[in-house]
Amino acid sequence: MIHSVKRRMSKMKPMFLPGVEQNPQPGPYRNLIQTMQAAGDEYPQIWHMFAFRPAATEHLARFTQEILRGPAPISPGLRELIAAYTSYRNDCPF
Repeated sequence: MIHSVKRRMSKMKPMFLPGVEQNPQPGPYRNLIQTMQAAGDEYPQIWHMFAFRPAATEHLARFTQEILRGPAPISPGLRELIAAYTSYRNDCPF
């Protein structure tokens, strides 16, 4: 089991901002990161920014959820697909 966890964790590349990645503040994103790391699972790297400066990024997290999940003429699933494809085209993991 440890081997499979290490193999999954090795897929994730470190951030380009180690000071951000290594200094999460108390809050839900730090907890999410710790949970995902303990499970050996990948997670969105932007969570590090959310954990580093929770007060400064709170609005961005709310905005993202509203755009992806709020009322709109297209379904949340299709919006997620568009976001994933855009990230893929920009060579950015989503």
